[in-house]
Amino acid sequence: MSVHDLPALNATLNATSACFLAAGFFCIRRRAIAAHRACMLAAFAASSAFLVSYIVYHAQVGSVHFQGQGVIRRVYFTILGTHTVLAAAIVPLAIVTLRRALRRDFARHRRIARITLPLWFYVSVTGVVIYWMLYHGGYRVATS
Repeated sequence: MSVHDLPALNATLNATSACFLAAGFFCIRRRAIAAHRACMLAAFAASSAFLVSYIVYHAQVGSVHFQGQGVIRRVYFTILGTHTVLAAAIVPLAIVTLRRALRRDFARHRRIARITLPLWFYVSVTGVVIYWMLYHGGYRVATS
């Protein structure tokens, strides 16, 4: 695996996290607590692996510039902006949410999880969308 394979890996890890988050939500709604716990730990692991891979990639490659023009450019940067702000917020939110669950402080866990889950899901899904738009959107790379 080369550094150029990491964006696809990152998108896969984001998609995996989103799937585990959705599964964990459905498990807790059905009171399948052990399955919920397993799904949420798996989502946290996938997101953690994503973060490491993302840092490694951008440390090696730097920034990748979006080449689309017109309306799609505004759409891309709107998604990227909300994704970036929420991604920064998710790190402490996910840690606090997980910590409260592991300490069996379920009342406080539920309160913060109602905020964390939709934001984390949004970040995971938009991470895949950003990858697709950036690497598979069919935009020509600008040449000098």
